[in-house]
Amino acid sequence: MASGTALIYDEEMTTHRLLWSDPICDIEVPERLSLSYEQLKSYHLVERCVHVPAREGSEEEILLVHSSEHLEVAKSTQSMNEEELKRVSENYDAFFFHPNTYRCARLAVGATLQLVDAVMAGKVRNGMALVRPPGHHSQRNAANGFCLFNNVAIAAEYAKKKYGLQRILIVDWDVHHGQGTQYIFEEDPSVLYFSWHRYEHQEFWPSLKESDYDAVGLGKGKGFNVNLPWNKVGMGNSDYLAAFFHVLLPMAFEFDPELVIVSSGYDSGIGDPEGQMNATPEVFAHLTHFLMQLANGKLCVILEGGYHLKSLAESVCMTVKTLLGDPIPQITGEMAPCLSAVESIQNVRAAHKPYWKWLTYEETSFLQNLSTKSNLLKKASSNLSMEHESKITNSNETVKIERFLELHMKNILFPVPPIKTATTDSTGLAHFLPVPVHLVKEMDKSEIKTLVSGFYADLVKEEETLLSLGSTLAILDKILKKEVRNGIAASPTSAVSAAVALRHSVRFGLQRVLCIFVGDMQIIPNTEDGKMLIIHICEKEHFLLLLKDAEGNDFFSAVLGLILPVAYSYQPNLTVIAVGPNRNLELSGISLLFALLQGLAESRIFAVIKDTEINLMQSIAKALVGASLPPFGVYVPPTQEKVNKIKTLRDQFQQEWKMLQCSGKL
Repeated sequence: MASGTALIYDEEMTTHRLLWSDPICDIEVPERLSLSYEQLKSYHLVERCVHVPAREGSEEEILLVHSSEHLEVAKSTQSMNEEELKRVSENYDAFFFHPNTYRCARLAVGATLQLVDAVMAGKVRNGMALVRPPGHHSQRNAANGFCLFNNVAIAAEYAKKKYGLQRILIVDWDVHHGQGTQYIFEEDPSVLYFSWHRYEHQEFWPSLKESDYDAVGLGKGKGFNVNLPWNKVGMGNSDYLAAFFHVLLPMAFEFDPELVIVSSGYDSGIGDPEGQMNATPEVFAHLTHFLMQLANGKLCVILEGGYHLKSLAESVCMTVKTLLGDPIPQITGEMAPCLSAVESIQNVRAAHKPYWKWLTYEETSFLQNLSTKSNLLKKASSNLSMEHESKITNSNETVKIERFLELHMKNILFPVPPIKTATTDSTGLAHFLPVPVHLVKEMDKSEIKTLVSGFYADLVKEEETLLSLGSTLAILDKILKKEVRNGIAASPTSAVSAAVALRHSVRFGLQRVLCIFVGDMQIIPNTEDGKMLIIHICEKEHFLLLLKDAEGNDFFSAVLGLILPVAYSYQPNLTVIAVGPNRNLELSGISLLFALLQGLAESRIFAVIKDTEINLMQSIAKALVGASLPPFGVYVPPTQEKVNKIKTLRDQFQQEWKMLQCSGKL
């Protein structure tokens, strides 16, 4: 398996800068790059990454996407004076040329392709390219919106041509619609393009009808262009997560990409004068973590926008930390998407129902976006490209956001436990593990007996169970004390061990413990104090939440449509996953569950399994140390019966767990 995270940065890309006064373009400054890189250095992330040098993209590579006329205009600007540069720039919407712009744009293209090569050749697992100028607005024959060459589109065409790729996913989380990328691929079924963007019913730049949810692609590309329009400002962490749970991730797992490229604009983050959104930097860690579970981990993140320098820099760092495999910070804010976000999500699902198997049996209908249309204020400046009321944001507001982010980052960042994954060798299974796992010493028998007699006597009736707790409690204590990130305990009585683990965690002081039981489990832990949430994936209908007979690819709809939204709504301090017998769940599904749930509880997961399950322990160990997920095979859609069962559960619990909301019927 490839390992390591590439980071590509070339200081020369900071030489592209505005030479004259322009209130539209003056936010696209060189410091966007240099300060982000300095912040990476201050977190000691640069030294942990694999340095890959940038290079100039060749003319042939640029022509994979752009016209020769566009290339020649860009080349001609190298020898122009300021007046000539200004005159050429005025031919485009929101773009400026500098004598070194062409060179910088070629470096941006080349840096992006260097990252694709490093990932596809297996030199690194993933990486990020810090580039300027950005690219996603540029079209075949025109610069646009600060973008000269479409770095990400060129990368997708390059990867198809050089590596024979047939399925590439582009995720554009910039706050502006990447219309350039859409135009390039809207007839191409080999590229799935997903963009969320501030839209406000076509009032926000680029103010295009084709940026709305009903622009699904053309010809053979129908269904492969996904626009999620945000019709109000102030979208936050829960809105972004809901979009992933209920639109992007199920679509991505069905598409099964061979490479994921992110048009990574951070103007969708808090404080940005363009986006005016409220998402805090750690949300980008969670989004990155989800995308790392696709394409065997092949993920290339390419910088696009981001104009509040502090918000941008911290968000870049959150992304790179996650690419490196660091535990994910706890998400902040209320886990409840706003009505406008839910309306947009529902409309996207309705628009794409004809094209995607996972939506076949979902109830979808188009909504009128009444939550925003009823009080929509027409902006007099809507015809001015990229110019809106946020331009008068004063310096006091910028300073205020900077102070907030300083405190916020101190609150959410935490020391990384020195050990990633731990187990004991009481059963001898540890020697069969394909990945490095730290061995801890079992708890002393006399200590176990004292603990059990004092607190868990009602759960532990047999001597064999009592002795097996030495492994469970030793690993769990290491996790609770934050000496170890996660761990696996093999036990002859996994149900009892899980029940003891839950009660032990609450006794330690945890306020919210999530437990997922997979398979037949006879013990019902005491949940009366509200400090435990139990989800049971089984055949018998007797637990708080039930997913009956979830198997094969049916499990995607169960995990993404139910388990993940509930878990994120709950925000646990620890996740316990107990896997028992008689489960209709393949190892790939269990691995996915463990991988996705590492986004919660600062990645603290405790696995309890039967002590005879060598293959299961190997799969879980791989997922916990961050290895790529096994392939899922050909996508099989969930049956109508299973979709209906999940919908029933969603309807039953969505008032309690609001991340389940994905339709307008609240």
